[in-house]
Amino acid sequence: MNLTDSKYKDFALVKEMLETADVVSKFDFAQTKSVAKMLLKTGRIFLTGEGSSRIFPAKSFISTALKLGASFATATDGSFQASEYDLSNWLVCGASNSGQTKEIIALLKKLKDAGHKNLVGVTANAGTKIFDVTDETILLSCGKEDAVAATKSVVEQALVYRSILVNLGLCGCDARKEEAGRLMTEIMTTEYDSEIISKLAAAPTLYFAGRNNGAAEELTLKTNEITRKKSDYLEGTYLLHGVEEVMRAGEACVLIDPFPSECEKIKELIAGRAGVYVVAVSSEDTIFPTIKLPKCCGYAPFFQLVAGWNLLVQTGVALGVNLDKPERARKIGNEFVG
Repeated sequence: MNLTDSKYKDFALVKEMLETADVVSKFDFAQTKSVAKMLLKTGRIFLTGEGSSRIFPAKSFISTALKLGASFATATDGSFQASEYDLSNWLVCGASNSGQTKEIIALLKKLKDAGHKNLVGVTANAGTKIFDVTDETILLSCGKEDAVAATKSVVEQALVYRSILVNLGLCGCDARKEEAGRLMTEIMTTEYDSEIISKLAAAPTLYFAGRNNGAAEELTLKTNEITRKKSDYLEGTYLLHGVEEVMRAGEACVLIDPFPSECEKIKELIAGRAGVYVVAVSSEDTIFPTIKLPKCCGYAPFFQLVAGWNLLVQTGVALGVNLDKPERARKIGNEFVG
């Protein structure tokens, strides 16, 4: 996708996706120093939100923290379910692009009214309700999104959480942010093989499988908003544990950074027996048609996500979809009123 080709240039979604690279290259990693101090005090962090404001930001943080051997506890769930938990000893971070999401405002208000002192909000909109129910709220720099599908805000939310790891001395990705931004632009402006796009466009259902770092799951949601297709997220090796029974020839599966040891079995069961078209998004070559990603330490999940965006945009355009205007999906899923 790009902003010069007539088939892409008029969509706000494409513009906002491409702006994400600049968000990354200019991101201020120092802004969560106080949040990192809160985490040192609590020793545990709970990340909540709804939809895109939770899936990628929270899960990419948790998987990265575990890979880095972080000593603090991590967890995530939606805000209504989290309201049933005892979070009194946790640092609670809630991301809401709008700052008005009903579920998260209700949770944070409940905790604040109970005297909780370690509540952090992340939002793209100043002066919204989330500022009233947190001890500290970080205002994103990405600016307003006009497209219904959240994109650049999702990546910046994830960077806010990643910066906590930087300020704890666990991660040094801040030194590579300009390189990462440049590579993201390259990834998003690459035109993919026409056969891959035609296969995805023809598929009635798109499955996403791979590591539980938020990228595949977030792309599953974006599939609905961008291509208007049904989709399903198959976490980890779920793909090899029975779902082939209901898969049908002509469907497609996108593997996000697949486990190499499972690829032959996926080829046998999913591509061979079920007749599903399989394509991979990976920094390594695979036995499937592969969208090859560059490497930049600390940014693999981000690269996987934006490559998936590009894949979905090209598929949506091939289908003649208006990328900016779904028929029923809303920018704010469930808005707080009061």
